[in-house]
Amino acid sequence: MDLSIVVPTFNEAPNVAELVRRTAAATEGLEREILFVDDSTDDTPAEVERVAALAAVPVRLVHREKPSAGLGGAVLEGIRLAEADICIVMDGDLQHPPEVIPEMLRAHRRTGAGIVAASRYTGGGAATGLADAVRTAVSRGATLLTKAMFPLRLRDSTDPMTGYFLVDRTQLDLDRLRPRGFKILLEILARNDIVVAEVPFDFAERSAGSSKASMRQGMRFLAQLSVLKFGKMSGFALIGAVGAVANIGIMAGLTHLGMSYIWAAIIAAEVTIVGNFLLQERFVFREMLGNASARWLRFAKSFSFNNAEALIRIPVLALLVETWHISSVLAAVITLAVAFVARFAFHSLVVYAPQREGAPSRRRVLAQKLDEQAMQPGEL
Repeated sequence: MDLSIVVPTFNEAPNVAELVRRTAAATEGLEREILFVDDSTDDTPAEVERVAALAAVPVRLVHREKPSAGLGGAVLEGIRLAEADICIVMDGDLQHPPEVIPEMLRAHRRTGAGIVAASRYTGGGAATGLADAVRTAVSRGATLLTKAMFPLRLRDSTDPMTGYFLVDRTQLDLDRLRPRGFKILLEILARNDIVVAEVPFDFAERSAGSSKASMRQGMRFLAQLSVLKFGKMSGFALIGAVGAVANIGIMAGLTHLGMSYIWAAIIAAEVTIVGNFLLQERFVFREMLGNASARWLRFAKSFSFNNAEALIRIPVLALLVETWHISSVLAAVITLAVAFVARFAFHSLVVYAPQREGAPSRRRVLAQKLDEQAMQPGEL
């Protein structure tokens, strides 16, 4: 068999017939199957069986009586049970247009990539089907946070949150996957060293039924992120905590020696910024150093951002206390929590961002020459 289309479903009966019709038309000429992995509580299984009896393409149904691991678990089970090694994973709500499948197959044949993702955020893609500006902002923010946590694994992915992708089963270690939510592509990319290609697609309006997105799904997503990459973020947080304790100790020592608390705070902040950078280089982002920019440039970015963040955070702290009358302790907790996320995202996405392959830019060549000249021996 050339192709297996894996469709995880949960109460999608109104969409089944149209999905099968459009998918069969889009893949005409291929030896293919459509495999529904169903966790529904409505009549979706009966509808799949009814459509299968009339379809021009083989349609199989796996109804899970006791679903586990959510949508991700359904996708993983479908990939394991598929007749073909080349699988297309797509939702059952027709927001993933089946007409994109031939383009994904061409990209796979052209590149040999183990994953070909249909992206909303690459050239020509669109997120039309997101209900409103809030969902669009949440989607963009989740993508940014995810790429911040996995900058190397996701360097070739513009849309690691998409649920529409081709996977070559022969290039995937299925036993390494531990799905626990609905972002199965993120699970695959985070746990497998695999080549990724992308094609653009327009995320369509839902054909029928209601969206499964909810606050509960959002919490599952955050839990999935934590499980996948808890180590790096926790290391970053631990170093930040050590830096905070050191900051207080340095400030207390300097004021005890008679220095003004303002100057003591400035010196303590600058010392801990430098110390945090050195510890992050050694313990948090060490595996990313080979692909990142030069150390002096990393330090300049980190130093500048941390100072800018402090200049913004203090006035915001004052605003929360003086204008909104929030407790100073609570205001400090809020601003520090936001600052922590911002610092982590900036360091992952900017300070330690992998450098692009190919010829370096003129700016980078000039910076390297200046760096080389500055390090040459000379005389005063």
